[in-house]
Amino acid sequence: MKKVTVGELSVSVEVLFTKIEQFESLLGQRYPNTLNRESAIGKGSRFKCASQYNKNEIAQLFYILMDEGILFFDDINEKENRSKMQKFIEDNFTYSGDFGNQVSIGTISKQFSEAKGFTYGDSHLKFVDKIIRVLQKRREKISVK
Repeated sequence: MKKVTVGELSVSVEVLFTKIEQFESLLGQRYPNTLNRESAIGKGSRFKCASQYNKNEIAQLFYILMDEGILFFDDINEKENRSKMQKFIEDNFTYSGDFGNQVSIGTISKQFSEAKGFTYGDSHLKFVDKIIRVLQKRREKISVK
């Protein structure tokens, strides 16, 4: 067997690493809820809850639940409650990215601000209608039993 120099070894490792990444990417496209989800939370990180919703929808959902008093951290201080809710979402959830892969949220303050304002009223109404349809389907499932 030929002796390999450090330089050759380095190149070989880089080529192998690239091939492994390509293989993982291929697997991730076939099994989007496993490989991509694990890579989104990072190695050594604690487990995060994945979602079918995009980042804006996650913000809208939690903002609605917070604003209606269903979920809260601080029911007296609104600013503190919002801050803790955003931190909770950032630390514990991933969202569905552009290609269906799970992506760490990073920061959600912009999307939370958009959920509070009326600038994107039409998209908020569409999202609320989407949630209503989900709840109606759930109601139908329960009433059939």
